[in-house]
Amino acid sequence: MARERSNRWLQPRRVNVIAMNTFTQLVRMKVFYFLMIFAVISLAAQFFDLPQYGGVEAIYTGELQLLKGWCMGIMKLFAVVFGITATALLLPKDVEDRTLYTILAKPVPRLDYLVGKLLGVLLLIFVSLCLMNLMMTLVLSFRTNVLLDQQVQIAMAKGWTEVAIDSLRQEILSHGVTWSLQGGVLAIFLQAAIIGSVSLLLSTFSTSTLFTIIVSFMTYLAGYFQADAAEYYRASSEAGTTTFGSLLMKLVALVFPNYQLFNITDAAIQGQSIALAAVGTLAGLTLFYVVLYTLLSWFVFSDKEF
Repeated sequence: MARERSNRWLQPRRVNVIAMNTFTQLVRMKVFYFLMIFAVISLAAQFFDLPQYGGVEAIYTGELQLLKGWCMGIMKLFAVVFGITATALLLPKDVEDRTLYTILAKPVPRLDYLVGKLLGVLLLIFVSLCLMNLMMTLVLSFRTNVLLDQQVQIAMAKGWTEVAIDSLRQEILSHGVTWSLQGGVLAIFLQAAIIGSVSLLLSTFSTSTLFTIIVSFMTYLAGYFQADAAEYYRASSEAGTTTFGSLLMKLVALVFPNYQLFNITDAAIQGQSIALAAVGTLAGLTLFYVVLYTLLSWFVFSDKEF
């Protein structure tokens, strides 16, 4: 009876052990340290008066937009690159170290193994984004307060009314640390979760880590352009409204997520408000694709002989 319980799929304790071991394994990867150092240097550099902040674009909130854009770009770069490379390296490394044989011989269901590996990658990305988000919040708060004091003093010297000064203050604060900005960071993590699950699927049947990384990046680009391609197809006079064409576009949309939906980070950078429903929609979309790609990975991985 105990053996039957141990062979059940998705045992939380077993998945958690695999996830934490994966997390520890990834922390020791040199690529992780390289990307983290790059991110830390890039974010820490925002404490200094860089030349890019000295022009006309620095007036009012332009400086804050540049700061947020740079920081969010670094976060997205890290999440995408690490989500692909880390997941692509895990299975080949376990096979090379013969760790996979030991785990599956215990026995551990292959679904638990794949889910644990993916969760370990996502946990590391989540922790990393939290640390970078904390740094961005501190830097942005500092810059916002400095800019706010400067602009309020200038406005008072020019004789602005209290109403106009309050409006200026609200405008500057809207470009500082807001909940919408945190929603943009969450969107980066959700996108990385889908990318990691795609890379996991490719690594289950690929014999080359380089092939997995390259194809993962190609699918990422395809996800960005599939919405534009579908729009062009519908607008094309030659395409018509054939049933086959419609089914083909729906199939492409199903296989390749529309990553443009995750560009709510642009709205956050511009100081716009992000609706909670939009974030919830992205979370549901992410859950669907992560589950879909994980089940497909399990289907392919279950036929492997180890």
